[in-house]
Amino acid sequence: MSMMKTILAAVAGAATALALAAAPAQAAPTAPHVRGTSTVPAYSYENAIRESVWVQTTLDGDLDGVPDKVAVDLVRPRETAAAHQRVPVVMEASPYYACCGRGNEGELKEYDANGTIAKEPLFYDNYFVPRGYAFVAVDLPGTNRSTGCEDVGGRNEVLGAKAVVDWLNGRARATYADGSAAVATRWTNGKVGMIGKSWDGSIANGVAATGVEGLETIVPIAGISSWYDYTRFNGVIRSPGYATFLSEYVSSRPEACTANLAELATGSGDDTGDLNAFWAERNYRPKASRVKASVFVVHGVNDTNVTTSQFAHWWSALRTPKKIWLAQQGHVDPFDFRRAAWVETLHRWFDFYLQGLRNGIDRAPQASVETAPGTWVDQRTWPAAGTRPVRVGLGNGDGVTGTLGGSSGNAKRTWTDNPDLFEAEATATPNTPVPGRVAFLSAPLRRDLRLSGIPTATLKVKVDRPTTELTARLVDYGTAARVNYQGPEEGITTLGTESCWGSSTAADDACYLDTAEDVVTDDHAVLTRGWQDAAHHVSLRFRTPLTPGRWYTIDVPLQATDQIVRTGHVLGLILQQSDNEYSTPSTMGATLSLDLAGSSLTLPVASGSLPPAGATAPQVKTAPAPATSSLRRPDLRQLP
Repeated sequence: MSMMKTILAAVAGAATALALAAAPAQAAPTAPHVRGTSTVPAYSYENAIRESVWVQTTLDGDLDGVPDKVAVDLVRPRETAAAHQRVPVVMEASPYYACCGRGNEGELKEYDANGTIAKEPLFYDNYFVPRGYAFVAVDLPGTNRSTGCEDVGGRNEVLGAKAVVDWLNGRARATYADGSAAVATRWTNGKVGMIGKSWDGSIANGVAATGVEGLETIVPIAGISSWYDYTRFNGVIRSPGYATFLSEYVSSRPEACTANLAELATGSGDDTGDLNAFWAERNYRPKASRVKASVFVVHGVNDTNVTTSQFAHWWSALRTPKKIWLAQQGHVDPFDFRRAAWVETLHRWFDFYLQGLRNGIDRAPQASVETAPGTWVDQRTWPAAGTRPVRVGLGNGDGVTGTLGGSSGNAKRTWTDNPDLFEAEATATPNTPVPGRVAFLSAPLRRDLRLSGIPTATLKVKVDRPTTELTARLVDYGTAARVNYQGPEEGITTLGTESCWGSSTAADDACYLDTAEDVVTDDHAVLTRGWQDAAHHVSLRFRTPLTPGRWYTIDVPLQATDQIVRTGHVLGLILQQSDNEYSTPSTMGATLSLDLAGSSLTLPVASGSLPPAGATAPQVKTAPAPATSSLRRPDLRQLP
C-alpha cells in the first residue's frame, strides 16, 4: 500500500509538472519607459541622479608612478535606481569638455558648488535619461578633470575610454571625490553605446577596435579611423607640428605632460611623412575584425577637415551590423542638418541595440544619402548597388584642354609647379591655359551620372626632382543649386529660433538654435580631391625617391564621394602639383611631364556613363577666379 501511494504521488507530481510546463509563461512586467517597441519619457530629468566619479586605468601617461584616473560625469534615472532596475548607457568620450565645447553652440561641462556635474553638453542626457538610459560623459586623459596625458588618438585615449566601459561592466574600479567606491553594476546592465563627432567619434572607433565586451554599438560622426590619414595625405604633410598643436590645444595639464608632448613631436615624423610605428598605433582599421559593436556612421561627403577616406576605409573593413548617413555638408553634426529625422533614427538605433527592442531598424535600408540639397535617398548598400569601376583615358583635345576619353596619341603635357595656385583659380575657366594646372573635360552628359565610392587618377609622369606632390580634383561644371559646404558654417545657417529635444533643468536645457541648409547656386563645384607624394608611391612606410628623367606610373587616390553629376553638365579632372591650400608640400617647383596614353581616371560609377569624347573639349564658362593676389594660405591646423 505504501508503494502504491508512492507511485500515485509520483504520477500526480509528474502530471502537475506537465501542466505547469504546458501553461504559458507569464510575461515579465514591462518597464515604465517601454511602450511597445519604443522607449518613452517616463522618468524625471530634473530629479535624476548626477554623479562624478574617477575610473582607475592601467595607464601612467604622465609618468608620475600613479595610475591615471579618468573623470566621468553621469546622469541616470532616479526611479530605476529605486526599483533596482539596471539601465544601458549612452557614452561620449571627448577632449573638448573644458577647452572648446561641443555642438553648434560650443557647450561646456558645468559643475555645482560641490563639484558634481550640473550641465552636460548636447541633448543626449536630456533626451535619453527620461527614456531609461544613463548618459556618461568621459574626459579623455589629460583633459578637464582627468589625470594622465592625452596623446592624439593613441593608447592613452583609447584605453582610458575603454576603462570606463570596463568599469560599467564591473571590470575596473572607480571612486567618488571622497575616495569611496563607485560601483556601476548596481545601476547599469553594462550595455554601452558610444557616440560623438570628430575627435569623440574617433575614440569610439578606437575603443570598438579593442573588441571590449559590453560595447554594443558606436555612432561615429565625422570620425577618424586613421590619424596618419588625418595629418597626412599619402605622404604629404597636411600641416607641420599637427600632433603637438592638437595636444596643446586640448590639454588641461601642460606642465605634467612635457615628456608626452616631446614624444608626439618626435614620433610623428614630420621630416619624412612616413607611416611609422607612431601612426600605426593610431590606425584603427587593421583591427576592424575585432569590432563586436554595431556601427552607425555619419559623414559629410564634402568634409575637408576629417576627409571622407576616414569613413570609407573603416566602413569597408567592418564585418558587424552597420548603417550609414552621407550628407552634402562639410564637418557638421546631423543634429544640425537633419535634426528631426536624426533624433528619431538615433532613438530607434539605441532602443534596438541597447534596450533590445525589436523595432525593425535592423531591416531598414543600410544607407541614406543626400543627393541634392534636402533630397535624401535610401539605398540597400553603400557604395550604391551596381557600382562598378570605369576606366577613362585622357585625350589630347586641342593640345591645351584635354578630354576625358578620346584619342591621346603620343601627347604629353609639361608644366612647372605653381605653389601659389589655389583651388579657385585652378578649377575656373578650364578651357583657358593656367600656369601650373592641366584640365581634362568630358562631353556634356546625356543623362545623370552617379558616382559612389573612391575615384583614382593613374598618372604616368616624369619629374626633374626626387619628388613632388601630385594633386587631382574632380569637378562638376554646370549651374546648379548646391550645399555651400565652403561657407562659414560648412553647409548650414544657424537661425534665431529654438527647438527643444528632451527635458530641461535650470542648469541644463534641451533647447538648441535651429538651423537650415546653406544653399547657393554656382556654375561649378569640386566633387572630391586627392593628393600623393610621388616619393611615397611604392609604400607609405618609406620613400622611394624618383630618378629625374625616368617615367613612373603613380596612383593618386581621391577622397570617397557619393555625388550625381546632372544631365548637360561636364565632368572635369584638374591636375596640378603642389597644393598649398590643403597641404604643406616638402618639395615645390618641379617640372613635370604627363604621358596621356599611360594615364587614366577610374570612376566608381553607380549609374549613367560618360558620353564619347569629341575631338576637342567642350567650351565651359565659369565666373572668373579671384585675383591671385587676394588669395591667402589658410591655417591648415584644424581641430578634428
